[in-house]
Amino acid sequence: MKKIYAILVLGLLVSACASKDKELNLPAENLYNVAYENLEATKYKKAAEQFELLETQHPYSKWAVKAKLMAAYAYYKDENYDDAIMAADRFLKYHPGNKDADYAYYLKGMSYYDQITSAEKDQLNTRMAEETFERLAMLYPESKYTKDVLQKINLAEDYKAAQEMIVGRYYLNNGNYLSALNRFNVVLEQYQKTVQIEEALYREVEIYAILGMNKYANGYYKILKLNYPNSEWTEKASDVMSKIDVNEKPKAKKNNAENKAEETSSPWYKFGWPWFGGDNEEKAEENVSELKEEVIEEKAEEKVSELKEEVIEEKAEDASSSPWYKFGWPWFGGDNEEKAKEGSL
Repeated sequence: MKKIYAILVLGLLVSACASKDKELNLPAENLYNVAYENLEATKYKKAAEQFELLETQHPYSKWAVKAKLMAAYAYYKDENYDDAIMAADRFLKYHPGNKDADYAYYLKGMSYYDQITSAEKDQLNTRMAEETFERLAMLYPESKYTKDVLQKINLAEDYKAAQEMIVGRYYLNNGNYLSALNRFNVVLEQYQKTVQIEEALYREVEIYAILGMNKYANGYYKILKLNYPNSEWTEKASDVMSKIDVNEKPKAKKNNAENKAEETSSPWYKFGWPWFGGDNEEKAEENVSELKEEVIEEKAEEKVSELKEEVIEEKAEDASSSPWYKFGWPWFGGDNEEKAKEGSL
């Protein structure tokens, strides 16, 4: 029995070797057709190997050029994305001006795109897919693949924005408000066409309300309400704003100079008026002069601080002065873009 199995195995090996030798002796066109038949039969791995064999055996044949690209496609269909990317890169390196170069970029981009996972995980494949698709759209704006890749770029942007929101929420839940604001600002500045923008605006309102910076909170609330009046996030922001007083101003605190002035409001015991005798009069004048200078300096610093706060409050209150929301970018929806051109906003 064992001898029979051994004979069968040996026969299969011999048959395989004979088949391999037969492939090696095939003309380029015939080998291409054999590989293509395997591709249609969903024998993707076998087809990819045969396309690469053709490229090796007939490097100067016109079929070798096609085989490079078809090998990339076969690897892609076999979900062997790394080899698909390398095959596409090899095609683009040696045939950058080929009429099918746009398809090579498309295969490469799709090999990254199909590996995109949830927003909680690393988005390297998302970035690589987006870069490849953007290059395709730039080099071949009239390509039949351009419309599809532009849609996929938007989806890739949404994945990246979603990851920023996840990290921002993590910082917010742990009370790290500055880091959270930085993440939400990234979404507002870089991912304005994504669905994450509404929540990002709400989070700005929420955090500034927590910090007691009510003018800022009100500014972002106005932006959110203007552009997304029916959004659930606008409703939540409205609840936040109902609990704070936008016009409330913090009570002014007395500075050190004023406290000292109060402490020395009775100069007859500290500065030594002339009826105390001696040189107290000169000392009193010196001390009064020093105190006046100190009060003036601290008053100046306080005035500068007040001016800065007024500027910040005015900017927050007049939130619509910032061009990225005032002039109605596309992600704001509505007819803001037309109003922007008319200068009515």
